[in-house]
Amino acid sequence: MPSTLDEKTRTPRFERPELPVAGPRRLRADLTGTTLTNGVIGLVFSATGPIAVILAVGVRGGLSPAQLASWIFGVFFLNGILTVLASWLYRRPLAFFWTIPGTVVVGGSLTHLAWAEVLGAFVVTALLILLIGLTGWVRAVMAALPMPIVMAMVAGVFLKFGLDLVTSIGVDPAVAVPMVVVFVLLLAVPAAGKRMPPILGALLAGVIAVAASGRFSPSGTGWLAEPLLQAPRFSWPALLELVVPLAVTVLVVQNGQGVAVLKQAGHEPPTNVATVLCGLWSLPAAAVGAVSTCLTGPTNALLVASGERHRQYTAGIVCGLGAIVTGLFAPAFVRLMLATPPAFVAVLGGLAMLRALQGAFVTAFRTSFTLGALVAFLVTVSGVQPLGISSAFWGLVAGLAVSFLLERADFRS
Repeated sequence: MPSTLDEKTRTPRFERPELPVAGPRRLRADLTGTTLTNGVIGLVFSATGPIAVILAVGVRGGLSPAQLASWIFGVFFLNGILTVLASWLYRRPLAFFWTIPGTVVVGGSLTHLAWAEVLGAFVVTALLILLIGLTGWVRAVMAALPMPIVMAMVAGVFLKFGLDLVTSIGVDPAVAVPMVVVFVLLLAVPAAGKRMPPILGALLAGVIAVAASGRFSPSGTGWLAEPLLQAPRFSWPALLELVVPLAVTVLVVQNGQGVAVLKQAGHEPPTNVATVLCGLWSLPAAAVGAVSTCLTGPTNALLVASGERHRQYTAGIVCGLGAIVTGLFAPAFVRLMLATPPAFVAVLGGLAMLRALQGAFVTAFRTSFTLGALVAFLVTVSGVQPLGISSAFWGLVAGLAVSFLLERADFRS
């Protein structure tokens, strides 16, 4: 029977929960106005721009409103349950949502892959993440892939959202300009930005602009979630194209950010257990058409933004409970968003991705592996698809190959 101890550190491979678990009295004592506010802000962030990313990707890929609603149900309802349980058991803010870069990668694949094939890739990705988590290889996998090359690939994937943002300003300025102006003003005035997150301000400005233009036309009935159980289909082109990029975005990009954010705030996140949970939770998520689960970076950063450290886990519980409610009303979110002009969703998604795009560029070209990162970015942006496999995969392969051949000193260091 294999040992559950790491041979080098002699510490448990699978981190144990905080015992005894917090009871109702402890939860009430630790829930403060600050942690409640942080939990709500974390939920608002996740339920605005990131939802727009899913809708932009899904609409471009030809998914129906019912499929989009089922996707949003999965990423909120299922991951909300996981967030509540993990934050409560480990007494740390542990927000689990979905891989945004992975979502964008999937969007590129929907142009030539059937939805059932994409779901098959979700299932295999979940099993791969689960296997890596169970073996305890998480840190080795993170260390084996140079972060600059990975983030260059991510920057290439995200670039489309930035370009769509700029294009929308020219195509539909009546909707786009007020959203961008409010977003910039809230960023420029930190005191105002603390009271209202910039992305929420952009959302409200867009709602007012759309209402004033008279172009809000919701249709259909039904507001409560009716998740679709969807059968996957396994095909080699889809598996080769999606599994590795999706797993990389979960393990390296998203979980890496989440772990770093929590450590910086003084928490010690259960890295191996989080990986196992991401793999396990991604399986039922795939069944309802949702992309892989991850330990999110931005939302966790909002949860630990203020308040006493030992109470911050209650912000995670608040965020998770709110996510469960959001998932239950997923069709309402989809119907309302799709009733707006295309520029509204494009601008909201683009603004939500701005910081992520900036961070990807900075990480990719700041220090080492810069030539490999440049090649990874260019190949990803090119859109080439040899063997029918997306350019994101080939960008990662090409960047690693170039750095291995021409930047060996960076590997040694």
